[in-house]
Amino acid sequence: MLKTINNEKIAAEGYVYVSYGHTKYLKHTLASVSTLRRHDKTRPIALLCSQKQKDLLLDKGLDWYFTVIKVIPEEHCSIVGFKHNVYQYMFFDKNLYLDSDIVWCKDPSPLWQSLSIFDFTITGNLISDNFFGSAKGFGVFKDIFLGRRKRTLKKFGLTYLSRVQSGVMFAQDYSVTKKVCQLASEMLNRKSETHFRSRKMEQGRSEESCEWSLAMAMSKLNIPVYPWLQGHNSPQLDYISDLTEHDDQFEYVTCKYYNNDFVYGLRGLKTIYLRKILIRLFSIIPGKGDFLVTTPYCLHFGWLHEKQPFYSFSENVWRNIVELHSSDAAVDKSIKARK
Repeated sequence: MLKTINNEKIAAEGYVYVSYGHTKYLKHTLASVSTLRRHDKTRPIALLCSQKQKDLLLDKGLDWYFTVIKVIPEEHCSIVGFKHNVYQYMFFDKNLYLDSDIVWCKDPSPLWQSLSIFDFTITGNLISDNFFGSAKGFGVFKDIFLGRRKRTLKKFGLTYLSRVQSGVMFAQDYSVTKKVCQLASEMLNRKSETHFRSRKMEQGRSEESCEWSLAMAMSKLNIPVYPWLQGHNSPQLDYISDLTEHDDQFEYVTCKYYNNDFVYGLRGLKTIYLRKILIRLFSIIPGKGDFLVTTPYCLHFGWLHEKQPFYSFSENVWRNIVELHSSDAAVDKSIKARK
């Protein structure tokens, strides 16, 4: 059912992507959208992008991939800038905000149904681990020894801290969404009072994280996360090369999913050999080595060392759709010439 806001017709449910900076991010978005349209051909898709990227879409004749295209203000062209302000971009009654490095693997309709009970939520785990937003590597042991995580929670009046994965965010209540975003911004401004580290200190990262501040805001406001790891019903799973099987176009995807959260958490180790040894070790305990083979709604290329397959896929998608449009345009021009 459509409604009209500011003379624009928008639907009850829709997807929102954002793209700015290098052109490669626009290519990533189009690649993600191409996989989404395999499984959902009806729900509209909104794109927030820079003026340069909008002009490129228009020039290439690719704007038809999106129902709504809006130029995003410069101050929102960052991870924090956008995700701490999603309440300003609620184009639909129910909005699903998505990272561009996502491949859709199956019909999202059941996911929409389960998300609809929330006013606002983000995929995540109820309890965050000690690495969430804090020191990486052996530095985390210092935080644990000094009780920094506990002190942060006490200082901000929190009794728990969830782990959010903001690649998938959902919002349908403007007031609640605005409260979360504004409180998250306040939390980020008080970073020096917490144990959290700037993500820009990590190799390969150039932008600040929005996740720990959103997690703190949601905890403060008693807003639940949407369970990230749900076995066959998982909204998204990480792409890990040796745990994922797929064809070149990602039309057929399966993931090896360990049922024990701790064992499955080892997937982030870069050294495959070490991970396999640890899993074999923990599998001595009955049930720890149990796994299932499943297809998530989304396959997320969130790990820096696992992104290359998606980069290659997005370049192929871009080349194919540009060539297809050029071919169609040439045919149209030929037909008009004959007339």
